[in-house]
Amino acid sequence: MSGALATTEPVLIELRDEPITEAYLEIIDTTSGEKVVTAIELLSPTNKREGDGNDLYVRKQREYRIAKVNQAEIDLTRTGNRDLVFPMNRIPSNHRATYLACIRRGTVPLKIEVYPMPLSQPLPVIAVPLGIGQKDAPLDLQAAVNACYFNGRYGDIDYSQPLRPTLTQPDAAWCENRLKSLGLNQPLS
Repeated sequence: MSGALATTEPVLIELRDEPITEAYLEIIDTTSGEKVVTAIELLSPTNKREGDGNDLYVRKQREYRIAKVNQAEIDLTRTGNRDLVFPMNRIPSNHRATYLACIRRGTVPLKIEVYPMPLSQPLPVIAVPLGIGQKDAPLDLQAAVNACYFNGRYGDIDYSQPLRPTLTQPDAAWCENRLKSLGLNQPLS
């Protein structure tokens, strides 16, 4: 025997290129032939990065505007480039925040209602537009996030690990104080 090892033949598997799918919620008016009246989008990092995910999202935004569909965009991510989906320079600097929700009403698509959501404050209740002549539906974002946290078993998060992307100094100081008050006094840096 020459000392060479025999190799095992691998199993070759061909993967398909999976299309990018993002979850969203559409409110449909069942009395008007199943017309979509409002779309609620929870932005993902893919929506805010150049490439297929952003291209698909921007195309969907445009289709909703053309169809006069109300849009509610909720951005609870700090990664990606928000300017790819929303012109941040249009928001006065004193109203910019870590997180953001935007409402675009189908009947007035060039006016956008912006809900700045600083990290140091509870998330707001936003007004989700419904059909013409109907009252807006309140959406309590903080209650929704609390329910997701409670039901999603996020209690095992290691708060000693650095956050990515890093927080701004005011947010980092607030977060460190908040963690200490909860008995999770691990440093964020």
